[in-house]
Amino acid sequence: MRSDKSLLRWFHTDTPWVWLNAGAVALCLLTLLGILMLISVQGLAHFWPKQLLQAQVTTAEQSHRIIGEVIRHEQVSVQRLRNAGPGLETDAVELRRTLIRGANRELSESDFFWVLDATLSEQAHPDTLAVFERTRWGKLYGYLRELSEDGQVLLREDGQSNAPQLWNAFEQRLQRAHSLQGEIDHIEGDLLGHINRQLEALRLEQRRLELLGPLQQPQRTTLEQQRVELEQEYQLLRKRLTRLQQQLRRDSFKVEVADGRELEFAMADVIRAYRPNQMQLLDKLKHYGSKLWEFLSDSPREGNTEGGVFPALFGTVLMVLLMSLLVTPFGVLAAVYLHEYAYQGRLTRIIRIAVNNLAGVPSIVYGIFGLGFFVYFVGGNIDALFFPETLPAPTFGTGGLLWASATLALLTLPVVIVATEEGLRTIPNSLREGALALGATRAETLWKIVLPMASPAMMTGVILAIARAAGEVAPLMLVGVVKLVPQLPVDGYFPYLHLDQKFMHLGFHIYDVGFHSANTEAAQPLVYATALLLLLVILLLNLSAILMRNHLRARFRTLEPEL
Repeated sequence: MRSDKSLLRWFHTDTPWVWLNAGAVALCLLTLLGILMLISVQGLAHFWPKQLLQAQVTTAEQSHRIIGEVIRHEQVSVQRLRNAGPGLETDAVELRRTLIRGANRELSESDFFWVLDATLSEQAHPDTLAVFERTRWGKLYGYLRELSEDGQVLLREDGQSNAPQLWNAFEQRLQRAHSLQGEIDHIEGDLLGHINRQLEALRLEQRRLELLGPLQQPQRTTLEQQRVELEQEYQLLRKRLTRLQQQLRRDSFKVEVADGRELEFAMADVIRAYRPNQMQLLDKLKHYGSKLWEFLSDSPREGNTEGGVFPALFGTVLMVLLMSLLVTPFGVLAAVYLHEYAYQGRLTRIIRIAVNNLAGVPSIVYGIFGLGFFVYFVGGNIDALFFPETLPAPTFGTGGLLWASATLALLTLPVVIVATEEGLRTIPNSLREGALALGATRAETLWKIVLPMASPAMMTGVILAIARAAGEVAPLMLVGVVKLVPQLPVDGYFPYLHLDQKFMHLGFHIYDVGFHSANTEAAQPLVYATALLLLLVILLLNLSAILMRNHLRARFRTLEPEL
């Protein structure tokens, strides 16, 4: 009885609840760390060069050679295998099978396939097996056998004696192809793009003049002369581009694939080639750094399952910054009015309740509102007033960076209002009364005393807004985000920041790669890597805001009254 009473008294103290809260916090931290470790391992391991396996697969029907990367192993029940395909005869209950990436996507139905370990024999990791990363059809696995120039064979492997010579010659030709491709990209993306922009500007200028009235002959002559000069320059660049493309198509090579065939490929289609089985640790580290940098700085390819995510990374950061610039002044002004100027009556209480309820509205509702109000109404009227020459093609009357930022600013506005108003409540009224007693006006008191002291709370609201907005996907699908864009919304042409352009977003990229990819196994590592990158971006943005908040708190600490 005495022990039961002691236990009952212990439950009536604060100690059990302290331990319960501590356990809940520890469990949350462990769960978060576990998720981060899972995402990090699954995502970052994708860039490490894996060894290539060559083996013989022998079944009751046939025997064939396979070449590929070992992805993972798993135990599977025999009954499940028999249900998938009859003909398996074994007394075992479970069998071990291996998922192998065979690549060579254009040569088979799928570049991933399962193989029972019991059917594998003659397993080896030859040093001369190579990986060829291509602009189309993904990776290619095989043996480099021949190098040609304009259809003429330059080198062919006749054994192990000239294999290093053939590979060195291939690498030199590959560097030449990359140099030519860089010149081609410069002409297509920069020079020809600049001329196309000028031609489009001339067309819009002519259209604008025609809307103002009949086009005069001197104006028509001037526009036509400029157009002719640009077209002549365009034709010269096209001829130069044709010559470079002919030089680029000069070299080709043959690769022996898993089934023994030798297939010819163009050197221009190869992005990177390496032999993972003979790479040392330093070579693997260099390759890992190169692939990681490509992921951060390059554009996606192959249905977003290859390449990098730089456009999505750039679009996410730029959108969050624009959203912060839009939501901060409106949120602060609304909070200042509600707390400092509005009569604290029933209407003000109703407004506060409405603001708090807006924070719980589903994000897709904001997306529909942004599409209807910002895109169709505001953007459509902007096009009619300021861009009539471009109609019926919309300029601001379609989804873009500006409307996506404005929609997310509206979504996060309640968070900033509530956080700022809470900060204003913590400032003692004695400071306001003291400033007014010394002769300061109400506006001066607000600007020089109240707002500086409330700035840490404002930054807290911005931090919460960034944390929510950076991961939103549903509203962005309606107001500007797309699967792939050829250009960034920032370039060297006035007005330099093109708010009307569509953009990519890391959250939508994860959704697209994870759920819309035809090759889920190839997309899975990129989903983890992109998710990790999105978390890091949100963390860095929040850390920047937190450092700014701490700086403001330390700067205006002298305004706080001594207790």
